[in-house]
Order: sequence, then structure tokens, then C-alpha cells
Amino acid sequence: MAVEICVKAAVGAPHVLGDCPFSQRALLTLEEKDVSYTMHLIDLSNKPQWLLDANPEGKVPVIKFGEDGKWIADSDVIVGLLEERYRVPSLAVPPQFSSVGSNIFSTFVKFLKSKDASDGSEQALVDELKVFDEHLKAHGPYVNGENICAVDLSLAPKLYHMEVALGHFKSWTTPETFTNLLNYMKLLFSRKSFEKTKATKEHIIAGWAPKVNA
Repeated sequence: MAVEICVKAAVGAPHVLGDCPFSQRALLTLEEKDVSYTMHLIDLSNKPQWLLDANPEGKVPVIKFGEDGKWIADSDVIVGLLEERYRVPSLAVPPQFSSVGSNIFSTFVKFLKSKDASDGSEQALVDELKVFDEHLKAHGPYVNGENICAVDLSLAPKLYHMEVALGHFKSWTTPETFTNLLNYMKLLFSRKSFEKTKATKEHIIAGWAPKVNA
């Protein structure tokens, strides 16, 4: 079965993989499950008509299974379908861990965009990371122990964006006291699947710049 996936191209470089963490999540899932696929890079400032015909919102990632398959959007849906179709290796998550770390990305974005150092957005992010660090201390090294799972593949691109964007725009780094989190990030970022599917730091910074400077 031929699998095709459309993901974001880099801003200003349409032939280079872009900085969408949701696109990377889908690619990570394909890589970890060792599914062969054809990747299409989509310039979001110049979306091809065939994509808009199949997916009027023009969002990425979208995936298609087989020649007669429809394009399917939404990274949550895509990851769920990949788990159903390719059960080995399993990336299933125990229900009690399904929402672990789920607020990290939104609190990171709020802090990144903040123009007011006293608005509590930095502390809110630190609090979220502390809770996550404690989870890893109890259950690590990954969210569900020794084996990587879907939650890890969702968090990995978001944590990478956090590290790169906050480092660049706010000279901020993850507190050294969060040793479990730092080890977790090191484990994730060094995986072969992550190295293959990550955007460059330059493209991540370029992707966030308009939002930070808005």
C-alpha cells in the first residue's frame, strides 16, 4: 500500500522540510513504525490546487493510503490510523498517560509571545515542565517507561521548538534542575527518526519570528 503524506515546506525554501511540529509528529510515527512513504513538501504561501481540492482548508499534515485513498487531515487522526494499520511496533499509550505534558506547548507559546515579563507566563511554563519532570522521574525514561509511545512523538517536536525558539528570542533555557526532562529531550532528539524529520534551527526561528514580532 502506497502511503503519501503532505507536510509543510520551509518558509522561503520550498524544497526543504519545514518547521511544523504536527507534520513532524506524523513523520516520526511513520519512521518509528518503519512504514515506507512518499513525502510532498507544501509551500503554505502557495498551496497547490490539487491539495485544496482534496482538503479545502489546505492544512498539513494530510495523508493518503493507496491510490484510491482520500487525503486525511489532522495529526491526531493520522497517528491513530497509523496505529490501527501498522500495529508493530506498538506506540499505544495507556489511558492514564494520554494527556501527560499536553499543556506544555500552549504555555510555551504564550511565554514566547509575551511582551510583559511580569505576566506569569514564564512561571506557568516552568510549572508545567516541573510536573512533567516529576512524571518522568516516576515513570521514565519515556512517558510510558522504556518504550517510546505516541505521546513522546507528539511532545518531541514541541519541546524542540521550545528549546530553539526560547533560546533564540528570550535567551531562555530549560532549568538544570529538571534532570529527567533534560535527559528525555536528549534521548528524543538523538533518535534516528528525529534526526531525519527535524527542521533546521534557522527555519524554526524564521517560522516563529512573525508571531513573536506581531
